[in-house]
Amino acid sequence: MSVFARLRYAGQRVFLLVEGWMGRSFSGLAHPFYLLGTFAFYFFYIIVVTGIYLFIFYDPSVKGSYDTVEYLTREQWYLGGVMRSLHRYASGGLVLTMVLHIVREFFWGRYRGARWYSWLTGVLPFLLVFPSGLVGYWLVWDKLAQLIAVRTTEWIDWLPIFSEPSARNFLTNDSITDLFFRLILIAHIVMSVFLVVALLIHVKKISKARAVPPLGTALGSLLALLVLSLAVPALSHERADLSIAPTTLNIDWFYMFIYPLMERWSMGGVWAFVAGITLLLLILPWLPPKRPEPAAKVHLAKCSGCGLCVWDCPYEAITMEWRSDGHPLYSREAVVTAEDCVSCGICAGSCPSSRPSPQSESLVTGIDLPHRDVQQLYAATRDALRGLTTGTKVLIYGCDHGIDMSRLSIPDTATLSLPCTAALPPSFISYALRHGADGVFLTGCRMGDCYNRLGNVWVEQRISLEHMRRPNVPRWVPRERLGWFWAAPGDERRLRRAVDAFRRELARAAAEKGHTTHEKKH
Repeated sequence: MSVFARLRYAGQRVFLLVEGWMGRSFSGLAHPFYLLGTFAFYFFYIIVVTGIYLFIFYDPSVKGSYDTVEYLTREQWYLGGVMRSLHRYASGGLVLTMVLHIVREFFWGRYRGARWYSWLTGVLPFLLVFPSGLVGYWLVWDKLAQLIAVRTTEWIDWLPIFSEPSARNFLTNDSITDLFFRLILIAHIVMSVFLVVALLIHVKKISKARAVPPLGTALGSLLALLVLSLAVPALSHERADLSIAPTTLNIDWFYMFIYPLMERWSMGGVWAFVAGITLLLLILPWLPPKRPEPAAKVHLAKCSGCGLCVWDCPYEAITMEWRSDGHPLYSREAVVTAEDCVSCGICAGSCPSSRPSPQSESLVTGIDLPHRDVQQLYAATRDALRGLTTGTKVLIYGCDHGIDMSRLSIPDTATLSLPCTAALPPSFISYALRHGADGVFLTGCRMGDCYNRLGNVWVEQRISLEHMRRPNVPRWVPRERLGWFWAAPGDERRLRRAVDAFRRELARAAAEKGHTTHEKKH
């Protein structure tokens, strides 16, 4: 096992433990750790709204910069002060969620292969957040802003860029003009606009990206920020005075962690640290090089151009184009962009042509994975059904990224693993129930944390009686013969208990049916 693999495994254990504990209060799609990217957007919305309010009162001048912020904080504490505190705490929340999001995606390996684009475009807004936030601190022009201004310019001066050291602009109070505050205010706004663009680029290739948390979670987070803002309001230090060096300061560790390093390391060492971390983040998707997985392939003879695969693809890797084979009935066909395909197989599960037939042992569908096609799944399903001969026979379909199906030893069950549970065509469920299985059980990643983003959501919609998503399990299939439990590695006991409960319920229903049949005969 490589160093990266060991590190990812250890990180996964920690996250799974914390997320499992938090799962007692938050379930499924409302779990905060499954909404880290969404919360980054949400915190940014709060920053924008509060920033607009602060901008209305802000005076970009040497004297007015400090005075207007103090007025909002002290005199208008009930609104302006709350807005300032919300602005600061939401900014900290933005950094925290971004860091957790990046670290978590690394631990789960969701940054390599076709996912390199989302990774790199996620690093870009992460890097933009820090200069934008630091410039925001400059606008207050207190002792902390003074420290940031002086140390930042000294850090920049280490690079042989300017002929004259920029730190000279902060030698005396007279060197600071009103123009300086107008410029940094414009810079703060421009960087915020760039951050918006970077976030939009980040989700460009993500289908149905969530930019707003569930209402309850969003309101709860806003309430928590409001309580924090009232209990511990954001306050300024004393007015900046360039003739006196600041001594004891309360820094914002989310944005200013680098400044204590400047006191202990050389400026060159700090540059090496920042450049090294940045470079590592940028090249991480190719460390070590990953063998590309085969992209989904369209079989035009079976493609009707229905567009269901396009609708279900989590990464917008499939588009509908005009027909290339001159089919007399269908005018459109599915086209796969290979570099965007993550080989999840969800498209094969959504294709209506993925329908097994007892009259034929071969199965070709409209779109499929070349290395793990539906024909292999069909053959494996038939073999699994033949092996179920006694007891309450249950066929379990799982996911490669959930619990290891090969280690799930439960009597009278057969297990099969797919690249994603949503790669299972719904018609296979009714086929299995007609050909020997007393019940079919589905499992995979925890709800809201599908490795392929939307797999378990699509599965639940396909099997619902309301037919929320096509293709779907027919209504004639008894839903009591169908069970599911979403579980991650480490949830083996919970999954076994869920399967055992499902098998007991099947046995009880079979016993009641047999008793009823016996009574009718007499």
